[in-house]
Amino acid sequence: MSAKVTMYCTAVCPYCVRAEALLKQRGVADIEKIRIDEDPAQRDAMIERTGRRTVPQIYIGERHVGGCDDLYALDRAGGLAPLLSA
Repeated sequence: MSAKVTMYCTAVCPYCVRAEALLKQRGVADIEKIRIDEDPAQRDAMIERTGRRTVPQIYIGERHVGGCDDLYALDRAGGLAPLLSA
């Protein structure tokens, strides 16, 4: 797997944990985590970039995948593996 994965998250978010677990199951070894609970400016940047206020917000490469439910839906539809291998 070679695609860069970036995830806006917080320390206590169960959806962030679930999303990270799925990504690791699919072979992602490194996730760049941007902790919005530690840096309010990053929360503002996430909202500006994604248009959403909830975490996680996940990017694979430059593509905004969305949140945890979006990631699981993408996986069920067979779209996650091709994105990760791109």
